[in-house]
Amino acid sequence: MKSNRLLEIFRSSQAAVAGWMSLDSAYAAELVGCSGFDAVVVDCQHGMAGHAQMVAMLQALSHTPAVPLVRVSQNNLAEINRALDAGAWGVICPLVNTAVEALAFGRACRYPLDGVEGDRSFGPARGLLVGGADYPQHANANVLALAMIETRAGLDAVEAIAAVPQIDGLFIGPSDLGIALGLGPGASHEHPMLADAIRRIQAACRTVDKVAGIWCGSAEMARAMQAQGLQLVAPGHDAIWLKAEIARRLAVLRAPAAAS
Repeated sequence: MKSNRLLEIFRSSQAAVAGWMSLDSAYAAELVGCSGFDAVVVDCQHGMAGHAQMVAMLQALSHTPAVPLVRVSQNNLAEINRALDAGAWGVICPLVNTAVEALAFGRACRYPLDGVEGDRSFGPARGLLVGGADYPQHANANVLALAMIETRAGLDAVEAIAAVPQIDGLFIGPSDLGIALGLGPGASHEHPMLADAIRRIQAACRTVDKVAGIWCGSAEMARAMQAQGLQLVAPGHDAIWLKAEIARRLAVLRAPAAAS
C-alpha cells in the first residue's frame, strides 16, 4: 500500500502544513494541492462540497503531492466510511465531546482486522485504486483519524479522548472553542483562556504520543502554533485567501496615483 506521507512527517518529528478547501471545486483543490502544502483538507462540514464534489476533489488531489484529508460533517459511521472509501487518507471529525464519541469515530476509521477493534465495513472503492491492491491489509496503520476539540465538554474530557487507541490525535477548532469559553467569535489565540486550553490539548496529545493540530485564521497564527510545537497547522482556507488577494489587487489598482 502507498504510505501516508503525512504520518511519515509526524513520525520524523517534523511539522506539516495543510491547505483547507471550503470551495466545491476540483480544479481549486488541484491548484492548492500543487502549491506546496503537505496535505489538503476537503471541508464537508462548513465547506460547500457535497459527496459528489468531495469525490471529484479527492480525485484531483490524487495527482498532487498533498495528502488528501476530509473533514466530515458529523461523527457518523456511514459518512466516515464513504469519505475513506472515496480515497481520503485521513478524517477530521468535528465536535467530539467524550471518549465514547471518540471511540465511535476511531472505530469508524478502522477495519476489524489483526486484533484492531473497528467498525469500518469493506468497500474501499477508490482506496484500492490510489492505495493499491493491499490497501485493506494496511489501511488501519495508514489512515489518519483526528478528533476535533472545540467545545467545553470536549476540553473537559480531552485527556480521556486523546487516550482512545483508535485515534491518531486531536485537531483544535479555536473559533468554536473560544465561543465555548465565553470569549465570543474571533477570540485571539493569545487570550489567556484560549491559550491555556490550546496548551492543555497539546499536553494531552504529548502524554500519549499523538498528533496535535489546529485550524488558524492567519499565517501568523499558524507560525506561532508551529513554534509552540503543534504538528499540523492549517493557515486559513481557500475563500479567505481568495478574498485577501482580491482586496490586495483592488487596493493597488484603486490607490491614488502618486504625485509626480
